[in-house]
Amino acid sequence: MADPTTTATTAGAATEALAAVAPAEAPKTVDAGKWANRRVGIRVLIYMVATHAFAGFIMLLFELGNRNK
Repeated sequence: MADPTTTATTAGAATEALAAVAPAEAPKTVDAGKWANRRVGIRVLIYMVATHAFAGFIMLLFELGNRNK
């Protein structure tokens, strides 16, 4: 915690304080890399297909409802 008598801190002092607390290198996760990117891409593809299918169904309902006027 900063000394309450000081009025301003510099960005360099704040960076030094964070560097002292944070480890030099963050641990690598097992899930990082291209496998995680591939899973995200597959999930995005599934969401896009599902969204377009739902939008198509809604458009079909509007078209069928418009024909019954």
